[in-house]
Amino acid sequence: MSEKRVAFITGASSGIGFAAALEFAKQGVHVAATARRAERLKALEQAVHALPEPHGDILTLAADVRDMDAVQAAVDLAVKRFGRLDILVANAGVGQRGSVSDSEWEHIETLLRTNIDGVLHSVRAAVPEMRNSGGGHIVMISSVVANMTAPYTAAYSASKAFVSSLARSLRLELEPDHIWVTDMLVGRTESEFNERRLGARGYADKAPRIPVMSAEKVAQAIVKATNQRKKTVILRPFDRLIVWANLLVPEMVGRRALKQYKTP
Repeated sequence: MSEKRVAFITGASSGIGFAAALEFAKQGVHVAATARRAERLKALEQAVHALPEPHGDILTLAADVRDMDAVQAAVDLAVKRFGRLDILVANAGVGQRGSVSDSEWEHIETLLRTNIDGVLHSVRAAVPEMRNSGGGHIVMISSVVANMTAPYTAAYSASKAFVSSLARSLRLELEPDHIWVTDMLVGRTESEFNERRLGARGYADKAPRIPVMSAEKVAQAIVKATNQRKKTVILRPFDRLIVWANLLVPEMVGRRALKQYKTP
């Protein structure tokens, strides 16, 4: 069995997942990286192999988190390769914009199956292996909009509210197994997320500019959270302001969001 820690990361073909896989490998952690786009994972393999030695090994696996059997098979292959599983980064997710009543159901279903079912599939596959390893750490990638009144992005915000709620409950459920859970509330990040968002194109380009951070910054915070056993992570003062505003003046935030996201 490998003495190095082993991380299983979903949605690793780009953005936060890609950066997290690189950051863990830099720290000497073996990485099993999954995504639907197998060809994009080849770039991740090359990036890890190009890191200065010593670094962790990389195993890339094509898997759709919406498919429970595919996620289980990927976890099984990771354990077969590395002998253990210590960290899960439940990162795979999609965005969606449009009214709840009028959006295409296919888009909403994809959102829910990816952001909710995908997280559940990942957790249920990873936890038994973490128990076998004597404990572990789960990082749930949520969002600063998890508690937001969010017209025209309601389904997405609700899916992240599920993720954050699940993280808090899992932390207590898994405490006897020495498995820690971090709720990572991420703000606007430079990635393909917005370009690949499902649903209608709204007027977001007319809204005030929101500060964007790099995926590398988020990745470093993910690794730090697993080293320091953080319960909740909010990366920037601006993001913390959003979270508090959602708590204190939710209707004001919602009406501002209404102007930003209302679709034609």
